Amino acid sequence: MTSLSNSAVKLNGNVIGVDVGTGSARAGVFNLAGVLLASAVEPIETWKPRPNFVEQSSEDIWMAVGRAIQSCLAQSGCAPESILGISFDATCSLVVLDSSDRPLTIDIQGEAQRNIIVWMDHRAQAETDIINSGDYDVLKHVGGRLSPEMETPKLLWIKKHLPHTWAQAGKFFDLADFLTYRACGSNVRSLCTSVCKWTYLGHEGTGGRWDRAYLNAIGIADAFDSQKIGDDIRPMGTPLGLLTEQSASELGLTTACAVGVGIIDAHAGGLGLLGAIWADDPTCDPARLETALALIGGTSNCHMAVSRQAKFISGIWGPYFGAMLPDMWLTEGGQSSAGSAIDHVIADHAYAPTLRTKAMEANVSVYELLNTELERLARDQHLPFPALLTRDIHILPYFLGNRSPNADSHATATIEGLTLDESLTSLALRYYAAVQAVAYGTRDIVRAMNAAGYQITSLFVTGGGTKNPVWLQEHADATGLTLLLAREPEAVLLGTAILAATGAGAYLSVQHAMRAMSATGESVRPNQATATYHEAKFEIFRDMYSEQRHRRERMASFGNL
Repeated sequence: MTSLSNSAVKLNGNVIGVDVGTGSARAGVFNLAGVLLASAVEPIETWKPRPNFVEQSSEDIWMAVGRAIQSCLAQSGCAPESILGISFDATCSLVVLDSSDRPLTIDIQGEAQRNIIVWMDHRAQAETDIINSGDYDVLKHVGGRLSPEMETPKLLWIKKHLPHTWAQAGKFFDLADFLTYRACGSNVRSLCTSVCKWTYLGHEGTGGRWDRAYLNAIGIADAFDSQKIGDDIRPMGTPLGLLTEQSASELGLTTACAVGVGIIDAHAGGLGLLGAIWADDPTCDPARLETALALIGGTSNCHMAVSRQAKFISGIWGPYFGAMLPDMWLTEGGQSSAGSAIDHVIADHAYAPTLRTKAMEANVSVYELLNTELERLARDQHLPFPALLTRDIHILPYFLGNRSPNADSHATATIEGLTLDESLTSLALRYYAAVQAVAYGTRDIVRAMNAAGYQITSLFVTGGGTKNPVWLQEHADATGLTLLLAREPEAVLLGTAILAATGAGAYLSVQHAMRAMSATGESVRPNQATATYHEAKFEIFRDMYSEQRHRRERMASFGNL
Protein backbone atom coordinates (compact mmCIF):
# COMPACT_ATOMS: atom_id res chain seq x y z
CA MET A 1 0.00 0.00 0.00
CA THR A 2 1.25 3.51 -0.79
CA SER A 3 2.51 5.27 2.33
CA LEU A 4 0.65 8.37 3.38
CA SER A 5 2.24 11.76 2.88
CA ASN A 6 3.49 13.50 6.00
CA SER A 7 0.86 16.12 5.23
CA ALA A 8 -1.85 13.71 6.34
CA VAL A 9 -3.80 14.96 9.34
CA LYS A 10 -5.87 11.79 9.80
CA LEU A 11 -4.43 8.35 9.18
CA ASN A 12 -7.48 6.12 9.53
CA GLY A 13 -10.83 6.02 7.85
CA ASN A 14 -12.19 6.06 4.32
CA VAL A 15 -13.85 8.53 1.97
CA ILE A 16 -16.40 8.32 -0.83
CA GLY A 17 -16.26 9.98 -4.23
CA VAL A 18 -19.44 10.20 -6.30
CA ASP A 19 -19.31 10.78 -10.05
CA VAL A 20 -22.48 11.62 -11.96
CA GLY A 21 -21.78 11.27 -15.66
CA THR A 22 -24.03 11.56 -18.67
CA GLY A 23 -25.57 8.10 -18.36
CA SER A 24 -24.87 6.84 -14.85
CA ALA A 25 -24.03 7.62 -11.25
CA ARG A 26 -20.95 5.96 -9.79
CA ALA A 27 -19.65 5.79 -6.26
CA GLY A 28 -16.28 4.63 -4.97
CA VAL A 29 -14.96 3.96 -1.47
CA PHE A 30 -11.26 4.85 -1.10
CA ASN A 31 -8.83 4.65 1.76
CA LEU A 32 -6.63 7.65 2.49
CA ALA A 33 -3.82 6.26 0.34
CA GLY A 34 -6.04 6.49 -2.72
CA VAL A 35 -6.72 2.77 -3.03
CA LEU A 36 -10.18 1.95 -4.37
CA LEU A 37 -11.86 -0.52 -2.03
CA ALA A 38 -15.08 -0.92 -4.02
CA SER A 39 -17.17 0.88 -6.60
CA ALA A 40 -20.68 0.62 -7.98
CA VAL A 41 -22.62 2.14 -10.85
CA GLU A 42 -26.30 2.86 -11.33
CA PRO A 43 -27.99 4.02 -14.55
CA ILE A 44 -29.80 7.34 -14.74
CA GLU A 45 -32.63 8.14 -17.09
CA THR A 46 -32.30 10.56 -19.99
CA TRP A 47 -35.01 11.98 -22.24
CA LYS A 48 -34.46 13.44 -25.72
CA PRO A 49 -37.87 14.89 -26.63
CA ARG A 50 -36.61 16.61 -29.79
CA PRO A 51 -33.30 17.22 -31.61
CA ASN A 52 -30.71 18.98 -29.41
CA PHE A 53 -32.91 18.65 -26.29
CA VAL A 54 -31.50 16.39 -23.54
CA GLU A 55 -33.20 16.25 -20.13
CA GLN A 56 -32.80 14.45 -16.81
CA SER A 57 -34.34 14.35 -13.34
CA SER A 58 -32.54 15.42 -10.16
CA GLU A 59 -34.68 13.04 -8.09
CA ASP A 60 -33.77 10.12 -10.34
CA ILE A 61 -30.09 11.03 -10.06
CA TRP A 62 -30.19 11.39 -6.27
CA MET A 63 -31.83 7.98 -5.87
CA ALA A 64 -29.22 6.44 -8.21
CA VAL A 65 -26.46 8.00 -6.12
CA GLY A 66 -27.93 6.47 -2.95
CA ARG A 67 -28.13 3.01 -4.52
CA ALA A 68 -24.54 3.24 -5.80
CA ILE A 69 -23.18 4.30 -2.41
CA GLN A 70 -24.99 1.56 -0.53
CA SER A 71 -23.86 -1.03 -3.07
CA CYS A 72 -20.18 -0.13 -2.89
CA LEU A 73 -20.31 0.01 0.92
CA ALA A 74 -21.71 -3.52 0.93
CA GLN A 75 -19.03 -4.71 -1.49
CA SER A 76 -16.19 -3.13 0.46
CA GLY A 77 -17.34 -4.32 3.86
CA CYS A 78 -16.74 -0.80 5.19
CA ALA A 79 -19.04 0.32 7.96
CA PRO A 80 -20.87 3.60 7.33
CA GLU A 81 -19.16 4.91 10.48
CA SER A 82 -15.77 4.54 8.78
CA ILE A 83 -16.62 7.11 6.09
CA LEU A 84 -14.99 10.40 7.08
CA GLY A 85 -16.13 12.44 4.11
CA ILE A 86 -17.91 12.54 0.77
CA SER A 87 -17.80 14.81 -2.26
CA PHE A 88 -19.49 14.91 -5.63
CA ASP A 89 -18.54 15.57 -9.21
CA ALA A 90 -21.01 15.83 -12.06
CA THR A 91 -21.55 16.96 -15.60
CA CYS A 92 -22.10 20.70 -16.03
CA SER A 93 -25.87 20.29 -16.29
CA LEU A 94 -28.40 22.89 -15.11
CA VAL A 95 -30.77 21.92 -12.26
CA VAL A 96 -33.90 23.94 -11.48
CA LEU A 97 -35.83 23.80 -8.17
CA ASP A 98 -38.82 25.78 -6.97
CA SER A 99 -38.93 27.82 -3.76
CA SER A 100 -39.70 24.64 -1.77
CA ASP A 101 -36.73 22.76 -3.29
CA ARG A 102 -38.98 20.64 -5.48
CA PRO A 103 -38.11 19.85 -9.11
CA LEU A 104 -39.30 22.54 -11.52
CA THR A 105 -39.74 21.58 -15.14
CA ILE A 106 -37.46 22.67 -17.97
CA ASP A 107 -39.44 20.52 -20.42
CA ILE A 108 -41.51 22.16 -23.17
CA GLN A 109 -44.35 19.74 -22.42
CA GLY A 110 -44.16 20.49 -18.69
CA GLU A 111 -43.05 17.09 -17.37
CA ALA A 112 -42.46 18.00 -13.72
CA GLN A 113 -39.63 15.60 -12.93
CA ARG A 114 -37.58 16.71 -15.94
CA ASN A 115 -35.79 19.57 -14.22
CA ILE A 116 -32.27 19.23 -15.64
CA ILE A 117 -30.98 20.61 -18.93
CA VAL A 118 -28.09 18.23 -19.61
CA TRP A 119 -24.68 19.62 -20.55
CA MET A 120 -24.90 18.30 -24.13
CA ASP A 121 -28.31 19.92 -24.72
CA HIS A 122 -27.94 22.59 -27.42
CA ARG A 123 -31.43 24.13 -27.25
CA ALA A 124 -29.82 27.46 -26.34
CA GLN A 125 -27.84 27.81 -29.57
CA ALA A 126 -29.68 30.97 -30.65
CA GLU A 127 -29.19 32.54 -27.21
CA THR A 128 -25.51 31.60 -27.35
CA ASP A 129 -25.12 33.29 -30.72
CA ILE A 130 -26.78 36.44 -29.40
CA ILE A 131 -24.45 36.57 -26.38
CA ASN A 132 -21.36 35.90 -28.49
CA SER A 133 -22.24 38.81 -30.76
CA GLY A 134 -21.77 41.18 -27.83
CA ASP A 135 -18.53 42.70 -26.60
CA TYR A 136 -18.51 41.32 -23.05
CA ASP A 137 -15.40 41.13 -20.87
CA VAL A 138 -16.40 37.71 -19.53
CA LEU A 139 -15.93 36.23 -23.01
CA LYS A 140 -12.19 36.75 -22.66
CA HIS A 141 -12.21 33.87 -20.18
CA VAL A 142 -13.98 31.36 -22.44
CA GLY A 143 -11.69 31.57 -25.44
CA GLY A 144 -13.73 34.44 -26.89
CA ARG A 145 -17.04 32.59 -27.31
CA LEU A 146 -19.52 30.90 -25.00
CA SER A 147 -20.78 27.40 -25.74
CA PRO A 148 -24.46 26.36 -25.60
CA GLU A 149 -23.19 23.81 -23.06
CA MET A 150 -22.66 26.62 -20.55
CA GLU A 151 -25.25 27.89 -18.09
CA THR A 152 -25.95 31.55 -18.87
CA PRO A 153 -27.28 30.79 -22.39
CA LYS A 154 -29.44 28.03 -20.86
CA LEU A 155 -30.78 30.48 -18.27
CA LEU A 156 -31.62 32.95 -21.03
CA TRP A 157 -33.41 30.18 -22.96
CA ILE A 158 -35.56 29.36 -19.90
CA LYS A 159 -36.47 33.01 -19.39
CA LYS A 160 -37.49 33.39 -23.05
CA HIS A 161 -39.24 30.07 -23.63
CA LEU A 162 -40.47 28.94 -20.18
CA PRO A 163 -41.48 32.15 -18.39
CA HIS A 164 -43.52 30.23 -15.80
CA THR A 165 -40.47 28.20 -14.80
CA TRP A 166 -38.40 31.37 -14.66
CA ALA A 167 -40.94 33.08 -12.41
CA GLN A 168 -41.40 30.06 -10.11
CA ALA A 169 -37.72 29.11 -9.81
CA GLY A 170 -36.28 29.16 -6.32
CA LYS A 171 -32.77 27.95 -7.12
CA PHE A 172 -30.64 27.29 -10.18
CA PHE A 173 -27.76 24.86 -9.62
CA ASP A 174 -24.94 23.28 -11.50
CA LEU A 175 -25.47 19.57 -10.93
CA ALA A 176 -22.46 19.08 -8.63
CA ASP A 177 -23.67 21.95 -6.44
CA PHE A 178 -27.18 20.52 -6.30
CA LEU A 179 -25.72 17.28 -4.98
CA THR A 180 -23.76 18.96 -2.17
CA TYR A 181 -26.84 21.05 -1.31
CA ARG A 182 -29.01 17.94 -1.17
CA ALA A 183 -26.37 16.21 0.96
CA CYS A 184 -25.82 18.82 3.68
CA GLY A 185 -28.27 21.66 3.07
CA SER A 186 -25.54 24.25 2.53
CA ASN A 187 -26.40 26.56 -0.39
CA VAL A 188 -22.79 27.01 -1.49
CA ARG A 189 -21.56 26.95 -5.07
CA SER A 190 -18.27 25.49 -6.24
CA LEU A 191 -15.61 27.85 -7.54
CA CYS A 192 -15.07 25.29 -10.30
CA THR A 193 -18.64 25.22 -11.58
CA SER A 194 -19.17 28.97 -11.13
CA VAL A 195 -16.01 30.03 -12.96
CA CYS A 196 -16.10 27.46 -15.75
CA LYS A 197 -19.81 27.43 -16.61
CA TRP A 198 -21.46 30.52 -15.12
CA THR A 199 -18.93 33.30 -16.07
CA TYR A 200 -17.97 33.98 -12.44
CA LEU A 201 -14.69 35.93 -12.31
CA GLY A 202 -12.78 33.98 -9.67
CA HIS A 203 -9.61 36.05 -10.01
CA GLU A 204 -11.16 39.43 -9.16
CA GLY A 205 -11.63 40.96 -5.74
CA THR A 206 -11.57 38.79 -2.64
CA GLY A 207 -12.70 35.39 -3.86
CA GLY A 208 -14.15 36.64 -7.16
CA ARG A 209 -17.25 38.46 -8.38
CA TRP A 210 -20.15 38.31 -10.82
CA ASP A 211 -20.03 40.70 -13.78
CA ARG A 212 -23.35 42.46 -13.18
CA ALA A 213 -23.02 44.52 -16.34
CA TYR A 214 -22.91 41.34 -18.40
CA LEU A 215 -25.84 39.76 -16.57
CA ASN A 216 -27.90 42.92 -16.99
CA ALA A 217 -27.03 43.22 -20.66
CA ILE A 218 -28.18 39.71 -21.55
CA GLY A 219 -31.28 40.02 -19.37
CA ILE A 220 -30.86 37.45 -16.59
CA ALA A 221 -29.62 39.60 -13.71
CA ASP A 222 -32.91 39.19 -11.85
CA ALA A 223 -32.05 35.55 -11.09
CA PHE A 224 -28.78 36.64 -9.50
CA ASP A 225 -30.27 39.61 -7.67
CA SER A 226 -32.91 37.40 -6.05
CA GLN A 227 -30.28 34.91 -4.84
CA LYS A 228 -31.57 32.10 -7.03
CA ILE A 229 -27.91 31.51 -7.89
CA GLY A 230 -26.19 32.88 -4.80
CA ASP A 231 -22.94 34.61 -3.94
CA ASP A 232 -21.46 32.06 -1.51
CA ILE A 233 -18.80 30.50 -3.74
CA ARG A 234 -15.97 28.46 -2.26
CA PRO A 235 -12.95 26.47 -3.49
CA MET A 236 -13.26 22.74 -4.12
CA GLY A 237 -12.72 20.51 -1.12
CA THR A 238 -13.72 23.24 1.34
CA PRO A 239 -15.72 21.73 4.24
CA LEU A 240 -19.44 22.45 3.89
CA GLY A 241 -20.76 20.68 6.96
CA LEU A 242 -22.10 17.22 7.75
CA LEU A 243 -24.74 15.09 6.07
CA THR A 244 -28.26 15.90 7.20
CA GLU A 245 -30.26 13.16 8.88
CA GLN A 246 -32.39 12.74 5.76
CA SER A 247 -29.51 12.54 3.32
CA ALA A 248 -27.52 10.23 5.61
CA SER A 249 -30.50 7.89 5.67
CA GLU A 250 -30.97 8.07 1.90
CA LEU A 251 -27.28 7.46 1.20
CA GLY A 252 -26.71 4.81 3.85
CA LEU A 253 -24.16 6.90 5.75
CA THR A 254 -24.01 8.71 9.09
CA THR A 255 -24.43 12.33 10.12
CA ALA A 256 -20.73 12.35 11.11
CA CYS A 257 -19.76 12.28 7.43
CA ALA A 258 -18.32 15.59 6.19
CA VAL A 259 -19.24 17.05 2.80
CA GLY A 260 -16.62 18.82 0.68
CA VAL A 261 -17.35 21.36 -2.06
CA GLY A 262 -17.72 19.51 -5.36
CA ILE A 263 -16.39 19.84 -8.88
CA ILE A 264 -17.21 19.23 -12.55
CA ASP A 265 -16.58 15.61 -13.56
CA ALA A 266 -13.72 16.21 -15.99
CA HIS A 267 -11.99 18.50 -13.53
CA ALA A 268 -12.15 15.75 -10.92
CA GLY A 269 -10.30 13.59 -13.40
CA GLY A 270 -7.60 16.24 -13.61
CA LEU A 271 -7.12 16.08 -9.83
CA GLY A 272 -7.03 12.28 -9.89
CA LEU A 273 -4.42 12.21 -12.67
CA LEU A 274 -2.02 15.10 -12.13
CA GLY A 275 -1.06 14.45 -8.50
CA ALA A 276 1.22 11.68 -9.76
CA ILE A 277 3.54 14.27 -11.26
CA TRP A 278 4.65 15.08 -7.69
CA ALA A 279 5.50 11.49 -6.73
CA ASP A 280 9.11 12.46 -5.94
CA ASP A 281 8.42 16.06 -4.96
CA PRO A 282 7.06 16.69 -1.45
CA THR A 283 6.96 20.44 -2.19
CA CYS A 284 4.32 19.96 -4.93
CA ASP A 285 6.15 22.37 -7.26
CA PRO A 286 3.47 23.91 -9.51
CA ALA A 287 5.92 24.44 -12.38
CA ARG A 288 5.90 20.72 -13.14
CA LEU A 289 2.23 20.88 -14.04
CA GLU A 290 2.84 23.10 -17.07
CA THR A 291 4.37 20.18 -19.00
CA ALA A 292 1.38 17.86 -18.53
CA LEU A 293 -2.11 17.64 -19.96
CA ALA A 294 -4.87 15.64 -18.30
CA LEU A 295 -7.14 13.97 -20.86
CA ILE A 296 -10.41 12.75 -19.39
CA GLY A 297 -12.14 10.66 -22.01
CA GLY A 298 -15.74 9.59 -22.33
CA THR A 299 -18.82 10.62 -24.29
CA SER A 300 -16.94 13.89 -24.67
CA ASN A 301 -13.25 14.52 -24.03
CA CYS A 302 -11.86 17.19 -21.72
CA HIS A 303 -8.27 18.43 -21.75
CA MET A 304 -7.04 20.09 -18.56
CA ALA A 305 -3.85 22.12 -18.32
CA VAL A 306 -2.84 24.47 -15.52
CA SER A 307 -0.34 27.31 -15.34
CA ARG A 308 0.96 29.87 -12.88
CA GLN A 309 0.21 32.74 -15.26
CA ALA A 310 -3.00 33.33 -17.19
CA LYS A 311 -2.87 32.14 -20.82
CA PHE A 312 -5.54 33.52 -23.14
CA ILE A 313 -6.08 31.17 -26.09
CA SER A 314 -8.66 31.89 -28.76
CA GLY A 315 -11.15 29.05 -29.06
CA ILE A 316 -10.17 27.32 -25.80
CA TRP A 317 -12.01 27.83 -22.53
CA GLY A 318 -10.27 29.78 -19.81
CA PRO A 319 -8.11 30.97 -18.30
CA TYR A 320 -10.10 30.11 -15.17
CA PHE A 321 -8.52 31.07 -11.86
CA GLY A 322 -8.64 28.42 -9.14
CA ALA A 323 -11.13 26.31 -11.08
CA MET A 324 -9.25 23.03 -10.63
CA LEU A 325 -6.21 23.71 -8.45
CA PRO A 326 -5.89 26.50 -5.88
CA ASP A 327 -4.02 29.58 -7.14
CA MET A 328 -3.48 28.09 -10.60
CA TRP A 329 -5.04 29.13 -13.90
CA LEU A 330 -6.93 26.40 -15.74
CA THR A 331 -6.97 26.08 -19.52
CA GLU A 332 -9.75 23.73 -20.62
CA GLY A 333 -9.87 22.21 -24.06
CA GLY A 334 -12.51 19.74 -25.08
CA GLN A 335 -14.23 17.66 -27.72
CA SER A 336 -18.02 17.71 -27.44
CA SER A 337 -18.24 14.41 -29.28
CA ALA A 338 -15.42 11.92 -28.70
CA GLY A 339 -16.47 8.47 -27.51
CA SER A 340 -19.91 9.27 -28.89
CA ALA A 341 -18.37 10.10 -32.28
CA ILE A 342 -16.65 6.72 -32.47
CA ASP A 343 -19.81 4.93 -31.37
CA HIS A 344 -21.90 6.82 -33.90
CA VAL A 345 -19.56 5.93 -36.76
CA ILE A 346 -19.90 2.27 -35.77
CA ALA A 347 -23.69 2.37 -35.32
CA ASP A 348 -24.22 4.24 -38.59
CA HIS A 349 -22.70 1.44 -40.72
CA ALA A 350 -24.84 -1.21 -42.44
CA TYR A 351 -22.83 -4.00 -40.77
CA ALA A 352 -23.45 -2.68 -37.25
CA PRO A 353 -26.42 -4.97 -36.36
CA THR A 354 -24.46 -8.05 -37.42
CA LEU A 355 -21.43 -6.85 -35.47
CA ARG A 356 -23.48 -6.43 -32.30
CA THR A 357 -24.92 -9.92 -32.68
CA LYS A 358 -21.48 -11.46 -33.16
CA ALA A 359 -20.13 -9.59 -30.16
CA MET A 360 -22.97 -10.84 -27.96
CA GLU A 361 -22.47 -14.40 -29.14
CA ALA A 362 -18.73 -14.24 -28.44
CA ASN A 363 -19.24 -12.36 -25.15
CA VAL A 364 -16.82 -9.63 -26.21
CA SER A 365 -17.18 -5.94 -27.07
CA VAL A 366 -17.69 -4.66 -30.59
CA TYR A 367 -14.33 -2.89 -30.23
CA GLU A 368 -12.55 -6.18 -29.66
CA LEU A 369 -14.02 -7.65 -32.84
CA LEU A 370 -13.10 -4.55 -34.83
CA ASN A 371 -9.57 -4.52 -33.40
CA THR A 372 -9.13 -8.17 -34.39
CA GLU A 373 -10.24 -7.36 -37.94
CA LEU A 374 -7.73 -4.50 -38.10
CA GLU A 375 -4.94 -6.82 -36.95
CA ARG A 376 -5.87 -9.29 -39.70
CA LEU A 377 -5.95 -6.59 -42.38
CA ALA A 378 -2.57 -5.15 -41.37
CA ARG A 379 -1.05 -8.63 -41.26
CA ASP A 380 -2.47 -9.71 -44.62
CA GLN A 381 -1.29 -6.50 -46.31
CA HIS A 382 2.20 -6.75 -44.70
CA LEU A 383 2.01 -3.14 -43.56
CA PRO A 384 4.89 -1.58 -41.58
CA PHE A 385 2.29 -0.17 -39.18
CA PRO A 386 -1.51 -0.63 -39.01
CA ALA A 387 -2.40 3.08 -39.27
CA LEU A 388 -1.69 2.93 -42.99
CA LEU A 389 -5.01 1.14 -43.36
CA THR A 390 -6.80 4.51 -43.18
CA ARG A 391 -4.78 6.34 -45.83
CA ASP A 392 -7.92 6.74 -48.00
CA ILE A 393 -10.43 7.50 -45.21
CA HIS A 394 -10.54 10.86 -43.45
CA ILE A 395 -13.01 11.95 -40.77
CA LEU A 396 -13.83 15.29 -39.19
CA PRO A 397 -15.64 14.12 -36.02
CA TYR A 398 -17.61 17.28 -35.20
CA PHE A 399 -21.00 15.57 -34.76
CA LEU A 400 -21.81 18.00 -31.93
CA GLY A 401 -19.81 20.97 -33.15
CA ASN A 402 -16.25 21.85 -32.19
CA ARG A 403 -15.61 22.90 -28.60
CA SER A 404 -11.84 23.46 -29.01
CA PRO A 405 -9.77 24.93 -30.50
CA ASN A 406 -12.26 26.50 -32.94
CA ALA A 407 -15.17 27.15 -30.55
CA ASP A 408 -17.53 26.49 -33.43
CA SER A 409 -20.76 24.92 -32.23
CA HIS A 410 -22.13 25.09 -35.78
CA ALA A 411 -19.45 22.76 -37.15
CA THR A 412 -20.58 19.34 -38.38
CA ALA A 413 -18.96 16.00 -39.12
CA THR A 414 -17.51 14.94 -42.47
CA ILE A 415 -16.49 11.47 -43.66
CA GLU A 416 -14.40 11.21 -46.83
CA GLY A 417 -13.73 7.88 -48.52
CA LEU A 418 -17.18 6.26 -48.42
CA THR A 419 -17.98 3.40 -50.78
CA LEU A 420 -20.85 0.94 -51.21
CA ASP A 421 -18.93 -1.69 -49.22
CA GLU A 422 -21.11 -2.94 -46.31
CA SER A 423 -18.68 -5.54 -44.93
CA LEU A 424 -16.95 -5.95 -41.58
CA THR A 425 -13.76 -4.75 -43.23
CA SER A 426 -15.40 -1.50 -44.29
CA LEU A 427 -16.75 -0.90 -40.79
CA ALA A 428 -13.39 -1.69 -39.17
CA LEU A 429 -11.60 0.83 -41.37
CA ARG A 430 -14.18 3.51 -40.70
CA TYR A 431 -13.97 2.84 -36.94
CA TYR A 432 -10.16 3.06 -37.09
CA ALA A 433 -10.33 6.39 -38.91
CA ALA A 434 -12.79 7.69 -36.30
CA VAL A 435 -10.40 6.79 -33.45
CA GLN A 436 -7.61 8.60 -35.27
CA ALA A 437 -9.84 11.61 -35.93
CA VAL A 438 -10.62 11.98 -32.23
CA ALA A 439 -6.88 11.75 -31.54
CA TYR A 440 -6.18 14.48 -34.12
CA GLY A 441 -8.68 16.64 -32.26
CA THR A 442 -6.55 16.27 -29.15
CA ARG A 443 -3.43 17.04 -31.18
CA ASP A 444 -5.07 20.23 -32.44
CA ILE A 445 -5.82 21.30 -28.86
CA VAL A 446 -2.23 20.58 -27.74
CA ARG A 447 -0.95 22.56 -30.75
CA ALA A 448 -2.98 25.60 -29.71
CA MET A 449 -1.95 25.31 -26.05
CA ASN A 450 1.75 25.00 -26.82
CA ALA A 451 1.58 27.95 -29.21
CA ALA A 452 0.30 30.00 -26.26
CA GLY A 453 3.19 29.11 -23.97
CA TYR A 454 2.54 25.64 -22.58
CA GLN A 455 5.25 23.00 -23.00
CA ILE A 456 3.12 19.86 -22.96
CA THR A 457 5.21 16.71 -23.33
CA SER A 458 2.96 14.07 -21.79
CA LEU A 459 -0.71 13.13 -21.58
CA PHE A 460 -2.14 11.79 -18.33
CA VAL A 461 -5.19 9.85 -19.48
CA THR A 462 -8.27 8.22 -18.01
CA GLY A 463 -11.68 7.14 -19.23
CA GLY A 464 -13.32 4.34 -21.14
CA GLY A 465 -11.07 4.70 -24.18
CA THR A 466 -8.02 3.74 -22.12
CA LYS A 467 -9.35 0.17 -21.97
CA ASN A 468 -8.95 -0.04 -25.76
CA PRO A 469 -5.34 -0.68 -26.91
CA VAL A 470 -6.06 0.78 -30.35
CA TRP A 471 -7.36 4.00 -28.78
CA LEU A 472 -4.26 4.24 -26.62
CA GLN A 473 -1.68 3.62 -29.33
CA GLU A 474 -3.37 5.87 -31.88
CA HIS A 475 -3.55 8.72 -29.37
CA ALA A 476 0.15 8.32 -28.60
CA ASP A 477 1.09 8.08 -32.29
CA ALA A 478 -1.24 10.81 -33.56
CA THR A 479 -0.13 13.33 -30.91
CA GLY A 480 3.50 12.24 -30.65
CA LEU A 481 3.18 12.30 -26.86
CA THR A 482 3.70 9.65 -24.21
CA LEU A 483 0.46 8.56 -22.54
CA LEU A 484 0.57 7.97 -18.78
CA LEU A 485 -2.23 5.92 -17.28
CA ALA A 486 -3.21 6.29 -13.65
CA ARG A 487 -2.55 3.48 -11.18
CA GLU A 488 -6.21 3.84 -10.31
CA PRO A 489 -8.27 3.51 -13.52
CA GLU A 490 -11.21 5.28 -11.85
CA ALA A 491 -9.29 8.56 -11.80
CA VAL A 492 -12.43 10.71 -11.86
CA LEU A 493 -13.77 9.00 -8.75
CA LEU A 494 -10.33 9.33 -7.18
CA GLY A 495 -10.26 13.08 -7.85
CA THR A 496 -13.58 13.50 -6.09
CA ALA A 497 -12.36 11.29 -3.23
CA ILE A 498 -9.38 13.65 -2.93
CA LEU A 499 -11.85 16.50 -2.35
CA ALA A 500 -13.74 14.35 0.16
CA ALA A 501 -10.52 13.68 2.06
CA THR A 502 -9.61 17.37 2.04
CA GLY A 503 -13.11 18.39 3.10
CA ALA A 504 -12.97 15.89 5.97
CA GLY A 505 -9.69 17.40 7.18
CA ALA A 506 -7.58 14.33 6.38
CA TYR A 507 -5.04 16.44 4.42
CA LEU A 508 -3.75 19.97 4.75
CA SER A 509 -4.58 20.91 1.16
CA VAL A 510 -5.91 19.57 -2.13
CA GLN A 511 -2.35 19.43 -3.49
CA HIS A 512 -1.11 17.31 -0.59
CA ALA A 513 -4.07 14.97 -0.94
CA MET A 514 -3.37 14.66 -4.69
CA ARG A 515 0.26 13.74 -4.08
CA ALA A 516 -0.59 11.18 -1.40
CA MET A 517 -3.50 9.53 -3.20
CA SER A 518 -2.42 9.57 -6.89
CA ALA A 519 0.12 7.47 -8.79
CA THR A 520 0.87 6.52 -12.39
CA GLY A 521 0.56 3.02 -13.81
CA GLU A 522 1.42 1.92 -17.35
CA SER A 523 2.69 4.20 -20.11
CA VAL A 524 2.26 4.11 -23.90
CA ARG A 525 4.95 5.68 -26.06
CA PRO A 526 4.46 6.89 -29.62
CA ASN A 527 5.79 4.81 -32.51
CA GLN A 528 8.13 7.25 -34.24
CA ALA A 529 7.81 5.35 -37.52
CA THR A 530 4.26 6.69 -37.84
CA ALA A 531 5.15 10.37 -37.33
CA THR A 532 5.26 11.43 -41.00
CA TYR A 533 2.04 9.59 -41.79
CA HIS A 534 0.13 11.18 -38.92
CA GLU A 535 1.52 14.60 -39.81
CA ALA A 536 0.01 14.25 -43.29
CA LYS A 537 -3.31 13.00 -41.92
CA PHE A 538 -3.41 15.81 -39.37
CA GLU A 539 -2.91 18.42 -42.09
CA ILE A 540 -5.85 16.89 -43.99
CA PHE A 541 -7.88 16.95 -40.77
CA ARG A 542 -7.33 20.69 -40.38
CA ASP A 543 -7.93 21.29 -44.10
CA MET A 544 -11.31 19.54 -43.84
CA TYR A 545 -12.46 22.03 -41.22
CA SER A 546 -11.19 25.03 -43.20
CA GLU A 547 -12.97 23.78 -46.31
CA GLN A 548 -16.20 23.27 -44.36
CA ARG A 549 -16.03 26.83 -43.05
CA HIS A 550 -15.57 28.07 -46.62
CA ARG A 551 -18.60 26.12 -47.85
CA ARG A 552 -20.74 27.38 -44.99
CA GLU A 553 -19.79 30.94 -45.83
CA ARG A 554 -20.78 30.39 -49.46
CA MET A 555 -24.21 29.11 -48.39
CA ALA A 556 -24.80 31.62 -45.59
CA SER A 557 -26.96 33.92 -47.73
CA PHE A 558 -29.54 31.14 -48.12
CA GLY A 559 -30.00 30.67 -44.38
CA ASN A 560 -32.98 33.01 -44.06
CA LEU A 561 -34.96 31.78 -47.06
